[in-house]
Amino acid sequence: MKANVHQPGLLVFMTMLFLLLSEPAFAAKKVLLATAERAPYIGKNLLNQGYLHELITEAFKRVGYETEIIFYPQARANYLAERGSVDGLLPSYFEPGLEKNYLFSAPFPGDNIGLLKRKSLAASYPLDPRNNLQGALLDLLPYKFGVVRGTSISPAFDQATLLKKQFVAKDLQNIDKLAVERIDFAVIDKYTASDLMVNRRPHLIGELEFMRPPLLSNSFYVAFSKKSPGYQQRQKDFNLGLQALIADGTLQEILFRHGLFPAKTQQQGKVQLTIGTVNNADMIAMRGLSKQFEQSHPNIELQWRVLSENILRQRLLSDLAISDGQFDIMTIGAYETPIWAKRGWLTALENLPDGYQLQDIFDSVREALSYQKKLYALPFYAESSMTFYRQDLFAKAGLKMSERPTFADIKSYAAAIHNPEEKIYGICLRGKAGWGENMALLSTMVNTFGGQWFDLNWQPKLNSREWKNALLTYQDLLSNYGPPNPTLNGFNENRSLFANGHCAIWIDATVAAGMLFNAKQSKVHAQVGFAPAPVAVTEKGSKWLWTWALAIPDSSKHKQEALQFITWATSKAYIERVGEKLGWVSVPPGTRKSTYQNKSYLAAAPFAGFVLQAIQQADPLNSTLQAKLYTGIQFVGIPEFPALGGQVGLNIADVIAGKLSVDQALQDSQKLVEEQMRKSGYY
Repeated sequence: MKANVHQPGLLVFMTMLFLLLSEPAFAAKKVLLATAERAPYIGKNLLNQGYLHELITEAFKRVGYETEIIFYPQARANYLAERGSVDGLLPSYFEPGLEKNYLFSAPFPGDNIGLLKRKSLAASYPLDPRNNLQGALLDLLPYKFGVVRGTSISPAFDQATLLKKQFVAKDLQNIDKLAVERIDFAVIDKYTASDLMVNRRPHLIGELEFMRPPLLSNSFYVAFSKKSPGYQQRQKDFNLGLQALIADGTLQEILFRHGLFPAKTQQQGKVQLTIGTVNNADMIAMRGLSKQFEQSHPNIELQWRVLSENILRQRLLSDLAISDGQFDIMTIGAYETPIWAKRGWLTALENLPDGYQLQDIFDSVREALSYQKKLYALPFYAESSMTFYRQDLFAKAGLKMSERPTFADIKSYAAAIHNPEEKIYGICLRGKAGWGENMALLSTMVNTFGGQWFDLNWQPKLNSREWKNALLTYQDLLSNYGPPNPTLNGFNENRSLFANGHCAIWIDATVAAGMLFNAKQSKVHAQVGFAPAPVAVTEKGSKWLWTWALAIPDSSKHKQEALQFITWATSKAYIERVGEKLGWVSVPPGTRKSTYQNKSYLAAAPFAGFVLQAIQQADPLNSTLQAKLYTGIQFVGIPEFPALGGQVGLNIADVIAGKLSVDQALQDSQKLVEEQMRKSGYY
């Protein structure tokens, strides 16, 4: 008998049966991989969890897989992969002896293993190790080598029994042994060495150097466990996805996004200037307008490294940490300039062109970029901080912004307007971890709540009542009235949220005013209001002071050409060109007196006078209620601060993510700051 498929009940039953039987065909393919943290290549706290995480996930995505990568200690990751409890292991080196357990993927960019030494040790390669590693090692027999136990460097190194090798559990131990001259060389990856110094041993930056060229360059692989069913198909599919990433340039984009660049090469016929800069709108505009500079300087080719704020700071400092010499021009700020100049890392900027008009730059900005009365960077723009708000949302809620808002005011406004169902959030604040991200904002909050980083004996004060009150307020605002996943949001992400109509209030840099009032960049340009940064117990230190500036590292081999570019990009003529090409509301603010005398700018920028006053009133010497020894408002002007601010910033982000309590975060932060200050010799 023929079934009547027009009967509703039978039709539903047959449809459900078909879907159930067909589920495997529609289900996404999945792959589970194990890894160990290995900064800067992969790690929980890295951008997108690191280059490798992003690469592997995207390669599998191209061929229809959902990827889960779980972090374990290295021994545990190895054990799970060998048993087939996970589908594979990354990153792996290709080793023939492991092929009985693993099927290796196609290779992708890996690490550069070499020798880290003290600068004071006069040692060099008699031979190029890339061509004759065994011969180069034989000439280094008198020296002591630090090696991480269980690692394989290369057959030539592993089998060199005459070498004096000392084994340790972690790379950081070798760096410490180098510092006290217990070994002569640490065998280590270039970026691993530099990142460990930047984040964990900042007092050693400038004391060590990475010998060039590296001993060897390794590729990374995914090692697919042969005990996991379907391993051959996964390897084949991954290789197809990887090929697609290589073919369309995505692989290189991922590498560059994480600040992992190929070794610098010299171009024939032209001077190549490598510029490291932050991915803010003003710098991206500079890159676009720089075609004019190249046209007027046909002997110069500009190579841009445009990075997120955290990655830029990490890569610039890590470049200095191992004397790598990757950059000719660095975008740095009021924190770095005097400290790096004192250490001899920057080129003094003298004999500027007659038409540069140095006296046109505000005195306070010049002073912030000077050391011992010599200028070491030229300001691209300067900023303080302020409160942006939506006038239309305030009016709808029957609210009026205070002329001098307190944090209590800000909370009441945010609570009244917060409407997450409509994707309107009461407040947007920097939540992304970083000394220039969440800690820039939180440090000003600590100031205005009456706290500070250190007392007059360099004892940290992070476990104080003032820090706790500031952090509780910060947590309350972001957790109850902020957007989803606030720890992903820094300056650029919050700017986008506000400009697209999702934030009622945003406390951040004054430079954003030119973007938010720009009809081409902001959907709410006609509704933006502004007020001073909020206060609590005191007005001192409630608003920060910063300048992004262009400097020339002492390691650059093209200082004359670099000077030509940075004077062009920070000149009065450049500001006028931005006004003519992109609109006067978009010109870089805060640096030149002539900008604030320009009628076109004043007409386009209703915030101009307010911003200038905020910049001029910010006092980096007198920014805390109690006396202090350090300069800086949202930072502490000591060499260790990027490491301290970075690690404390991670703890603060964990508070917002619900992983740490306020008390535990401050207790842990107090302990790590005390430890670093002891290692640096402050007491």
